[in-house]
Amino acid sequence: MTATKRWTLADIPWDQFDPSEVDTDILKVVKAAALVEYNAHDYTAYLCNVFHDDPEFQEASRNWADEEVQHGEALAKWAAIADPAFDFDKAVGRFRDRFMVDVAADTSIRGSRSGELIARCMVETGTSSYYSALSEAATEPVLKSICQHIAADEHRHYKLFYTHLKKYLELDGISTFQRLRIALGRIVETEDDELACAYYAANAADGLAYVRERYSREYMSRAYNYYRHHHLERAVAMIFKACGLSPRTPLFKVSQRVAWWMFESRARQLQKAAA
Repeated sequence: MTATKRWTLADIPWDQFDPSEVDTDILKVVKAAALVEYNAHDYTAYLCNVFHDDPEFQEASRNWADEEVQHGEALAKWAAIADPAFDFDKAVGRFRDRFMVDVAADTSIRGSRSGELIARCMVETGTSSYYSALSEAATEPVLKSICQHIAADEHRHYKLFYTHLKKYLELDGISTFQRLRIALGRIVETEDDELACAYYAANAADGLAYVRERYSREYMSRAYNYYRHHHLERAVAMIFKACGLSPRTPLFKVSQRVAWWMFESRARQLQKAAA
């Protein structure tokens, strides 16, 4: 059964679009984000293979993908209004020519189903904080509304995967250390090929070669600009929860400070490389 979406494209105030408030850097990352979100059905095929005997989770994952695809459609529509030359269908084709999810895999690349769900929690941690940051940074009212809707969805998706994680932790019995290792490993993958490829497919001129390091740097150097300290604080709290760690400890406070220091260091490194 397909769940009813919390919102649709008809709920977005398209008539309030203000071209004078379009930021060109934000426009570029929005185009890339539209491609990644729109590609969610491939991840569902993979998840349904991994959880082949869990129809409840399969249904939840299909509903999750439908909402993610809607995110891509909303972002793509805004990008096309902001830049009428943007050809979303062409960009989707370029992206899928270079980046593919292994939909045939029948076991989790994380080593267990619990590990897979921890990784999904990390993705939703990243996207909920990212769209929250983007909604605060954007001054164009339609994009701000879209990002607010998406951020709320992504936080709810985190809760969805976390709920299923609790069941599989009892079955898999992985340790807190293993949970933390999987979580940190997935966070490191933020700068992997997917986002770099999406940025290239959405923004690079025809004929330009794809160089992962270049387009990863171009995407990340922009995306990092929109985060503020409170976004990282919330993300660390969500990471702790998925790993079974308490936020009411000195370790949590230290982790928040370390996360912000590492984030600022990486942001400066990216800005220097981009310059």
